[in-house]
Order: sequence, then structure tokens, then C-alpha cells
Amino acid sequence: MKLVFHEDFYEVYTSDPAAAAGRMEAVMEVVAPHVEVVEALPASGADIAAVHTKGHMDHVKQRGLYPISALAAGGAMQAATLGLAAPAFGLVRPPGHHASAGSSWGFCYFNNMAVALEHVKRTGKIQSAYVLDIDLHFGDGTVNILGGKDYVTVHNVSAGSRIDYIEEVAREMSRCAVDMIGISAGFDNHEADWGGTLTTDDYREVGRLVRNAARESGGGCFALLEGGYNHQVLGHNVLALIEGLAGD
Repeated sequence: MKLVFHEDFYEVYTSDPAAAAGRMEAVMEVVAPHVEVVEALPASGADIAAVHTKGHMDHVKQRGLYPISALAAGGAMQAATLGLAAPAFGLVRPPGHHASAGSSWGFCYFNNMAVALEHVKRTGKIQSAYVLDIDLHFGDGTVNILGGKDYVTVHNVSAGSRIDYIEEVAREMSRCAVDMIGISAGFDNHEADWGGTLTTDDYREVGRLVRNAARESGGGCFALLEGGYNHQVLGHNVLALIEGLAGD
């Protein structure tokens, strides 16, 4: 599988857990032997402005976080484009699902998923999309930007137990027939992370369910890194999702 990444994502750009030293290294150490790395390129100002206000973009610039945030958004666009042909993963940071059109919080600055889907929709590559947000936290920014658009459905998994969680994903995927499925792939609901719920194998099953739904509808799929803060397990969880998406 192709994995979009850039060495600049190793940079500790601020003091929050998503930017912590060693986080991306912990993932790459596990997944690198199993993927083909594609170097991320920054999103253009026009691509970011398609989903964010000028005031918000200026605010990110004033904080000195524009270059790394634009790189993450650009990597997301590449993952979505690659996902049209075969499942792809965007190993990007900062994360994005708490970034609304004119504001952001929760370690996010630009909404990577929204930038990516708006790009492939605007360029005529897709007509319909579905966002499956598996992060521990509700992706309010994605709902803010995409929730009112008729071409995309946004679903945040809310089940509180392992069994119910997988059943909820399976139910959603059984009725998902779109051109593109994007996973906001937060891994902080793992049993050894903040949420304390899912196993590593559960992420593999989520990937399998998404892959099968995409195949059934003749569409594509991709995933973007959101949360996940236990460096001891994060790489293994990312790999499990990749294996599920790839059919390994």
C-alpha cells in the first residue's frame, strides 16, 4: 500500500500530544517495511481556502504553524487521490478533524479530510463520499465543514464497547455506496490508549470492512491519521488498519 509521509512530520512543532517527539518515528518503525512511501507535498492556498476562512488561515500563519499544517493537508489530498486507484494511508500531522471553517482546537489547524475530499470532488474525481471517523473524540470540525454538503455523509462511531463498535462500523459499511470512503483514523480508542476499548485486531477489522464496502460500490478508500498517543502501540494499530485496507 502507498503511504503518504514527509520527514518534516517528525518535527515537534508545538507542545501538544499529537506533536510529541517520537510519535511519528514509532509509526514508521513498524509500518515502513510494509508500505511504499510517497513524499507529501503541501496543499496550495486555494485548496485550503476552499474549506477555511482567510481569517483562520491568517491565524495559523501568525502561530507559525502554516507550513506544517499545509503539508499535512497536501498529504491528505495525495492520499485521497491515490485512494481512487487503491487503498492509501496519509501518515500526516497535525491532525485535522477538530478544525472547523473558521476555528480549530484539539491539536488541529486545517481539516485534512475536508481539504482532501473537497479537492477530489471539485476536480471531478468523485461525486459522492463518506467519512468514517473512528477517533475517540467527535470530529466536530469535519461535521462543521462537510456536514451540510449533499455529496458527503459524515459518521462518528459512538459505540462504547468493542462488540458494539465493530457492529456499528459493519452496519454503516453495509449501506455505504459511494465513490470514496475516507477514514479519520484516530487510534486513541485502543485498549492501551486514552479510550481503553479496542484491540489492535479491531483496527484490522475496520480496515477490512471499509475495503469491502469500497469494492462493493466500485469506489476508492483512504485513511488519515488523527489521534493515537501511546507510542508503544500506535504503529501496530496503524499497521493493522493498513493490513485490513490492503486485504493482507
